[in-house]
Amino acid sequence: MKTKIAGIGKYLPKRVVTNQELTTYMDTTNEWIIERTGIEERRYAEKHKETTTTMAAAAARIAIERAGITPEDIDFIIFATLSPDYYFPGCGVLLQRELGLTKTEIGALDIRNQCTGFVYGLSVADQFIKTGMYKNILLVGSEMHSMGLDFSDEGRAVTVIFGDGAGAVVLQPTTKENQGILNTVLHSDGTHAEELAMINPGSHGGYHLGTEKFGYPDPSIPGGVFVTQKMVDDNMLTPNMTGQLVFKNAVVKFPEVIKEGLAKAGLEKEAIDLLVPHQANLRISQFVQKVMGLPDEKVVNNIQKYGNTTAASIPIALCEAFEDGRINEGDLVCLAAFGSGFTWGSVLVRW
Repeated sequence: MKTKIAGIGKYLPKRVVTNQELTTYMDTTNEWIIERTGIEERRYAEKHKETTTTMAAAAARIAIERAGITPEDIDFIIFATLSPDYYFPGCGVLLQRELGLTKTEIGALDIRNQCTGFVYGLSVADQFIKTGMYKNILLVGSEMHSMGLDFSDEGRAVTVIFGDGAGAVVLQPTTKENQGILNTVLHSDGTHAEELAMINPGSHGGYHLGTEKFGYPDPSIPGGVFVTQKMVDDNMLTPNMTGQLVFKNAVVKFPEVIKEGLAKAGLEKEAIDLLVPHQANLRISQFVQKVMGLPDEKVVNNIQKYGNTTAASIPIALCEAFEDGRINEGDLVCLAAFGSGFTWGSVLVRW
């Protein structure tokens, strides 16, 4: 028994935000952004009308239709995001409700692995499918970054990178020879957890973080305060990233985890028909492509159009490649991601 991708869908908001538009909010240029990230534009969801959950539902409906099933056939939901509608509950149950599946009372699992969320989600779903526990798993990656970005000069290094969107797949069991997920490889190293993170708001209370940039609670109030005035005044409620450190780790771990997956399957890099990397930075993807020795036609890059959509980037890119006819039955597709945590992983799937 293996796990196959039976249906795939994506959703991208209509609003296109160019690099030129960002220059009206912060001190940057189109050339500066392209040189460092490769990004030319990204999508932003419509405020007050779209959320992480509604975008996920739009992508999910397409995936379900392409799988040839109905929403009622879904027996488990896995939702990967770092930008949930609420701090809690997670988006899994909100998606269940949005799809009208509350009567079936199926389980819903939320995954918080940021850029590797979709890869981790595939690994979890694969185990459920192979053991026979579930037969139609809906796995979604969805992000609405635009609601949490800092559009000042201080936040530009992070803000210019991220965009909104969602991707979804329906996973089913298959006994067909030469089809399905061959293996998944997952890794993490929390040494540099704070170097790519959104620290506040949180329940840490400044403990063991050793710096006031993480916003200590008011000591006069028992138990502290989740959000303090200091956090607001000092602009502490936005993501932070040490870009060079992330880049140096990513270009090492990406090729390592791809090669590890290939070795587990007894395959060489030449066997890859299509590599779909997490769309973190075009320079990272190009570096990985060079290390792996893969030609352009074997690598998917769409960060130029959509920016970094974190947990949604792999399913969006995979869906786009599928829709463009770049994936054929029997192709060996490799998915790989690296991101906050640090966490990284790969998936080998025979289409």
